[in-house]
Amino acid sequence: MSEFSLFSAMEEHQYEQVIHFYDRSTGLKGITCIHNTTLGPALGGTRIWNYATEQEALIDCLRLARGMTYKSAAAGLNLGGGKTVLMGDAAKVKSEAYFRALGRYVQSLNGRYITAEDVNTTTKDMSYVAMETRHVVGLEGRSGNPSPVTALGAFHGIKAGLFKKYGDAEISNYSFAVQGAGQTGYYLIGYLLEAGAKKVLFTEINQKHIDRMAQEHPQVTFVQPDDIYAQQVDVFVPCAMGGVLNSKTIPLLKAGVIAGTANNVLLDEAADGKMITERGIVYCPDFVINAGGIINVYHEIQGYNREHVNAEVKKIYDRLLEILAIAEAQGIPSQEAAKVFAKKRIEAIKHLHDNFIPRMEAPGCMS
Repeated sequence: MSEFSLFSAMEEHQYEQVIHFYDRSTGLKGITCIHNTTLGPALGGTRIWNYATEQEALIDCLRLARGMTYKSAAAGLNLGGGKTVLMGDAAKVKSEAYFRALGRYVQSLNGRYITAEDVNTTTKDMSYVAMETRHVVGLEGRSGNPSPVTALGAFHGIKAGLFKKYGDAEISNYSFAVQGAGQTGYYLIGYLLEAGAKKVLFTEINQKHIDRMAQEHPQVTFVQPDDIYAQQVDVFVPCAMGGVLNSKTIPLLKAGVIAGTANNVLLDEAADGKMITERGIVYCPDFVINAGGIINVYHEIQGYNREHVNAEVKKIYDRLLEILAIAEAQGIPSQEAAKVFAKKRIEAIKHLHDNFIPRMEAPGCMS
């Protein structure tokens, strides 16, 4: 494996900024990546993960930030892409002071980056961040937890994938294997059951979430994590971490559709996307199908109205069908087609401006 070079990665994928930060009083250690702000300020959640190495955290942050650029562009939002990852055990590091320290670092970016909750962070955590910066969304009393809306968008996206593969989008006719039931996967299982799904299987590594599912939805069958890929179902629904579909797991799949809420599902976008296409599986690109959450918090910035949010989220169905049609017409994997779709919008706006920098008022001037 060649040695990783941050600047080479930034040059290859045109990142604007990568910021490392450390707060000695709380032990906060993190990275914020700003990928592209052509369309507007970079928006992306803050996740806490017990990364094995600093390089692993950096690579994850880079991939996630780039995905957010495509997600916002494909969703028609005036936002760029960014992400923050914090290194540590979420069960041990969290405190008011910890998140207020994060808020100060977010504030130092002067609005070029807006954060929100993500893996292992909550709306309560973001309320502490908001004590130090106004550049945070997804707060209680405003748009709230984006996970149910992300799941709703994926529900519409699953129907699009079913229609493309089988010519029928009726959930009750199909079976599903859901990987991850902590937040978005939990809500998505609820939507599937409400729509009368024929069979739902799930896997999860957190015993608390397994117990919750057994109590609330005993009809949903638990399977071991390594066994989830080979289940005889119509749809594989990844709702956990990235990189789960690769040269080892893709050959195990029996599902005809892949559609879920996880980010960066493909370990190697080019090779894995091609393998999925060659197997005749309909893949709903992650950053398109899971855009419900960012649509939700974007409307918080614009003036929140849940009815308007739900109407925008429902458009994921038509957007996915358009992207899947592009993939078929051009003979390319759907993940690549989704990038074509997103980049087209970014390029169209680029003649107006190529990055987002808030204007600073002169001292003594009234805003």
